[in-house]
Amino acid sequence: MSETAPRNRRPENQATEPAAGTPKTLGAAGADPAAAERTRRGGGDPATRGRTTIADGVVEKIAGMAARDVVGVHAMGGGIARTFGVVRDRVPGGRSVTRGVKAEVGEVQTALDLEIVVDYGVSIADVARAVRENVIAAVERMTGLEAVEVNIAVSDVKLPDEEEEPTEPRLQ
Repeated sequence: MSETAPRNRRPENQATEPAAGTPKTLGAAGADPAAAERTRRGGGDPATRGRTTIADGVVEKIAGMAARDVVGVHAMGGGIARTFGVVRDRVPGGRSVTRGVKAEVGEVQTALDLEIVVDYGVSIADVARAVRENVIAAVERMTGLEAVEVNIAVSDVKLPDEEEEPTEPRLQ
């Protein structure tokens, strides 16, 4: 290496050191004083400093609440999950909004499986479509994740004359 060649080459897009007393700017931030100030304080746009992770349970709660808001959805979950849910609902603070909802959350996308019970007389196809639309809108709006699929399983139909749960035990 010759003595006239610089030892450390600076990348082409990096700014050179300013004269003493002038503020430092990097890249395009020099054109925007506010961007230069953000850059000086911490290294760029504050929205890009760090990462956000969203737990599966958070997405499950959002989806469960959104699905229950749809007219024609009688309950969430099926069979044994609903039976245990009735008991859990009697305990103060025990109501589970995630019953009947399973989410798989990635970095930018999520997939959901919902199990619902519909009221007798409603169009199952219309209820499923409305649930899917409501869940996708709520999840994407609140989390920023793309809901790539929302699978809906209708596990039961609530008949008008069916009791939800026995009011008193049969045996005494």
